[in-house]
Amino acid sequence: MGRVLRETLKPSTSSVSATTTSTSVTETVNGSHQFKITGYSLSKGSGIGKYIASDTFMVGGYLWAIYFYPDGKSPEDNAAYISLFIALASEGTDVRALFELTLLDQSGKERHKVHSHFGRTLESGPYTLKYRGSMWGYKRFFKRTLLEQSDYLKDDCLSVHCSVGVVMSHTEGPKIFSIAVPPSNIGHHFGQLLESGKQTDVSFEVDGEFFPAHKLVLAARSPVFRAQLFGPMKDHNTKQIEVEDMEAPVFKALLHFIYWDSLPDMEELTGLTSKWASTLMSQHLLAAADRYGLDRLRLMCEANLCEVVAINTVATTLALAEQHHCFRLKAVCLKFVAMPENLRGHTNATA
Repeated sequence: MGRVLRETLKPSTSSVSATTTSTSVTETVNGSHQFKITGYSLSKGSGIGKYIASDTFMVGGYLWAIYFYPDGKSPEDNAAYISLFIALASEGTDVRALFELTLLDQSGKERHKVHSHFGRTLESGPYTLKYRGSMWGYKRFFKRTLLEQSDYLKDDCLSVHCSVGVVMSHTEGPKIFSIAVPPSNIGHHFGQLLESGKQTDVSFEVDGEFFPAHKLVLAARSPVFRAQLFGPMKDHNTKQIEVEDMEAPVFKALLHFIYWDSLPDMEELTGLTSKWASTLMSQHLLAAADRYGLDRLRLMCEANLCEVVAINTVATTLALAEQHHCFRLKAVCLKFVAMPENLRGHTNATA
């Protein structure tokens, strides 16, 4: 009889344990309030511990109010100082926050008196307000006799600015999904439409060559084509249009950009591998882009020409930049010719 073989399954040693991550984020939710106190002189003498309160304002989900004590908050100071506080005006426990109280200079010199938590290292961290009515501020914010002789008091009016930064914490875990969205390929689809030659409804004759295209695509991309094909002054024959003062490879490159939204391979288009031929094509294409209102193409050509300014092309490029208002290209050309080392070789060659 044959033997029955039993195979024992062993746990795989190549399995990798999953690692998850999370991040704790602590930040402040900031807000501010400006409190104008008019009739300061009339508020004096109201009594130590008596305050004038601002309207409440919301920051970080809590209500706050500014308390101004014209005769001070503490009896031992004998009304020699004004007191200024910010108070928690809504229900809350252990609300942690940063504060800034500013008495504004009203002379325009911006010499404000500022007491702030913001922008400095805090040894004990943010201030914690335990419950509604808890305050942060200064019993001796400013000496009253000095205040009344200062630029902080104008037309019997004070102006206080208060900033609050409520500390909030939350934990961010990994996303429960991750979907890779591919980049837009609309240019590829329109480019394939041009190459297929299907459903074309206009043909352009350029230097003896014919280029079929689609009116709606041209009109959508170029305001000049839109006026030529659909405007009130459109050509009488919109099925076949002759394009003058342009070479066929340049118009072919123009159509490539309109459909593909990118520049064609200049070497492939011209059949030449020299850098000068590519520069020449960019010069012609810049002029064509300006002619048909294709601003993005014009800027792309301008950027290309800025990178290839040379002694044998700078004069033509500079004239082109001037004619088509390419100010950055013009600046690059002028900078090039202003450098003697760029002209030295050319001068020696013509001597």
